[in-house]
Order: sequence, then structure tokens, then C-alpha cells
Amino acid sequence: MTEPPLTLPEELLLLALDPVGGRPLNRGAYLRYGLAGAALADLEGAGRITVEGRDRIVVTNPLPLGDPVLDGALAALPEPAKQRRGGTARRWVRGAGRPVQELCLRRLEERGALRREARRALGLFPYERFPAGPVDLAGPARERFAAALGAGFPDRRSRLLAALASATDLDRRLLPGREYRTVRREMKRWTREIWTVHAVERAVRQDKEAASNAAS
Repeated sequence: MTEPPLTLPEELLLLALDPVGGRPLNRGAYLRYGLAGAALADLEGAGRITVEGRDRIVVTNPLPLGDPVLDGALAALPEPAKQRRGGTARRWVRGAGRPVQELCLRRLEERGALRREARRALGLFPYERFPAGPVDLAGPARERFAAALGAGFPDRRSRLLAALASATDLDRRLLPGREYRTVRREMKRWTREIWTVHAVERAVRQDKEAASNAAS
């Protein structure tokens, strides 16, 4: 039986996780915002949601897609009666980041792409790491990203992935050095043009501003 293709949030998560240590290459909170934004992008592509006023999510079709990650994200969106009060994309990606991440982790664990390892910091505080599992899905994901880079990110999905990498500060880990500076600049421009990614960029910016204010 052929395995279903990866959702956009699953692919972003595989790109972001260090396959050996199982830790994100970027800040964990930023990654979670990105995963939620990626789920919105997939739902929009599937005709389940649209946007009003560049930031307000509107569910246009509540029917499930048959994918546990995207159906979980769809079910977490505000009901139609509440959409005008609490349906801004930036607010949603901040609140839905953790549950969307857990949906992705469970799905990738089920597919054998990740292993869940429980650990304790200082012998007391529990935390988890997710190194690569026996089924290599991260390698092909990185190959697809490299191929899209070489082709100039020619399609909607590759541009979404590149923009999400930029919005979550993953771009400098995937494309380090001066040679990719022009590409990273283009990726950053897409974060402002794609509403699902722009919501992620704004959530990340809010965290950075809060940290800067706390330090000053």
C-alpha cells in the first residue's frame, strides 16, 4: 500500500529537526507557529478555508480530508459563529502551534520517520527528543528542498515551504552563508505576500519584540 504524501507541516517539521539529536534547528516556539501556519496553507489549498481582510480565517468547508494532521487543525479552527471574534490567523497560529506539532509528531512516529525519546534534564525535568526513525522521510524531504532551491522554488508548495523556513528563522540553518543571501532575501519577501506565512512571521516578531522589551 502506497504511503500518503507528507503534509506541509510534516515536511517542515522534518526539515527543522536535527536527525541525530532530535532537537529543532530553530527556536521551538517559532517552529510551532510555522507548523500551524503550514496547516492553514494546506487547508487553504484543499478548499477548506479562505481569508478575509488578509488575516481573518473563514472556514468555507468543514468536511474532513481524511488526514489526521489536517483534520485535527481544521477541527481546532473557530466555529462559524465565533470566526469574527477569534479567527485571526496570527492569534490562531500562536494558540494552535503545540497541538498541531503533536499531531505531526504522532503521525511521523507512526510512519517510522521519528522516534520519541523521553529524557530528564538534571535528572528531574522531563522532556522529549525526536531523532530520526528507521524510515527515512527526512532525507527525501531535504532532497526535495534542495531541488526546489535549484529550480528557484517554482511552485506554490515549494514557495510556501521556503517562506515558512524564513518566517521561523530556519532559513539560515538550511541555507547558511553569504552565497544564499539573495535567496534568503527573496524568501523573506514571500513571508509578507502569503497570508498564512505572514501570520507566522507576525507571531515570531511579537515574541522577539517581547524578549527585546524584557531585556531592555
